[in-house]
Amino acid sequence: MERTFIAIKPDGVQRKLVSEIIGRFEKKGFKLVGLKLMKVSKELAEQHYGVHKERPFFPGLVEFITSSPVVAIVLEGDGVVASARKIIGATNPLASEPGTIRGDFGVNIGRNIIHGSDAVETAQSEIALWFKDEELVSWDPTMTAWIYE
Repeated sequence: MERTFIAIKPDGVQRKLVSEIIGRFEKKGFKLVGLKLMKVSKELAEQHYGVHKERPFFPGLVEFITSSPVVAIVLEGDGVVASARKIIGATNPLASEPGTIRGDFGVNIGRNIIHGSDAVETAQSEIALWFKDEELVSWDPTMTAWIYE
């Protein structure tokens, strides 16, 4: 099974969208294997957004993600990386389809509510960055037989 990293950003937490967002992934059939509410350190933020370090918006990203609590999540399931990206919607909420998280709740690209890994390799590195191995739980939901052949 594939795993992905999801972060409900400060705007999603402040707007009390956490249960709605987690519920969408659970209703799809994905399994929660990691979940924590946390205050993001400047160091973690800089590592997470490291690919944007030379971009003019980098300081704003770091400032925003460290401004308020974040909910960090690891989901597991068949094709979870690509499927989660579809559930999340386009980075710019104004370009996101209705029914997606960003399409339903987002208004501004700088406050787009959620982050999701964009590839399996990215997910692996983001999970390792945000979670220790002992914080991830392997378990078998009883409904698995009703989701997978």
